Amino acid sequence: QVQLVESGGGLVQAGASLRLSCTASGRTFSTYVMGWFRQAPGKEREFVAAISNLGFNTYYADSVKGRSTISRENAKNTVYLQMNSLLPEDTAVYYCAARPGGGLASKIFDFSSWGQGTQVTVSS
Repeated sequence: QVQLVESGGGLVQAGASLRLSCTASGRTFSTYVMGWFRQAPGKEREFVAAISNLGFNTYYADSVKGRSTISRENAKNTVYLQMNSLLPEDTAVYYCAARPGGGLASKIFDFSSWGQGTQVTVSS
């Protein structure tokens, strides 16, 4: 397993942008499919985006498609989530997750390692 640490969350106004980062420990980062999930108060954790191990393929939830971009820098063991045109409904704790091998996935049980999360709050 890898250890994941997220950063970049904060309090912003609607329409603003944020870039979340997630840095992983270990030397095998390039073998992991990486994903972002989020959990709003009182709601279940939901999928946001995923990226293949070498970054060639991405997959997004409909709720963020067109407003968000997931990317990665394997040399830095880091995956990013650029979020634009933020909405109040984007308010949540955002979690980074790692899937050891396999293809793109969007289910919580497909990912074996999780970070502690970073809070994103969007005010109207």
